[in-house]
Amino acid sequence: MLKLGAYGFLRFSMPIAPDAAREWAWLMIALSLVAVIYVGLVAMVQKDMKKLVAYSSVAHMGFVTLGFFIFNDLGVSGGLVQMIAHGFVSGAMFLSIGVLYDRVHSREIAAYGGVVNTMPNFTAFALLFAMANCGLPGTAGFVGEWMVILGAVKANFWIGFAAATALIFGAAYTLWMFKRVYLGPVGNDNVKGLTDINSREFLVLSLLGIAVLAMGLYPRPFTDVMDTSVAELLKHVALTKLN
Repeated sequence: MLKLGAYGFLRFSMPIAPDAAREWAWLMIALSLVAVIYVGLVAMVQKDMKKLVAYSSVAHMGFVTLGFFIFNDLGVSGGLVQMIAHGFVSGAMFLSIGVLYDRVHSREIAAYGGVVNTMPNFTAFALLFAMANCGLPGTAGFVGEWMVILGAVKANFWIGFAAATALIFGAAYTLWMFKRVYLGPVGNDNVKGLTDINSREFLVLSLLGIAVLAMGLYPRPFTDVMDTSVAELLKHVALTKLN
């Protein structure tokens, strides 16, 4: 549903009402920065893993709307790439939480600890997805956010600088959650009794892992497809403004 809202901006709001999109761009940029910075801070204090990932999703989608409303090719393309990447990374994060919930029936971070000792294969996947959620270079989570930051700096240095702080917050809340859930000694008897992922779970997580890495290492197939459409959209908005 988050991606559906962003699609609405791209497909309806901007093409149908380009003057209004430009007139209110300052507000959209301000709200995007609120999502990127403030919601990132909110995610840091969550005790429920699912809520933490949900808030982080809002923060990541702030990059999408920011990219759209700075009206340059890097920003809009970055927003589109971020939408696709978010589908992979967020889905993988929620699935990882589901794997744990299926076994322990709790989403509370405090209910875990030392999962790596009993589920090493699963923890390897969880680490990959956590790094992608942080925006680590080489993963899908990096490409779109970096393009948006570059586009924002091109439009206004301070907007780009403010957006870049989200990478720090993203690393903070994701790695802190990972440390408390997966690392250290076994936290309790529930964790001690955990069994590692089965073949079905391994297959699904592997497919998501491949998608996250493939998009992070070689995003060109995605960007090449959207270049023409992005150029036409920006041309339409610019011409409407001139007229």
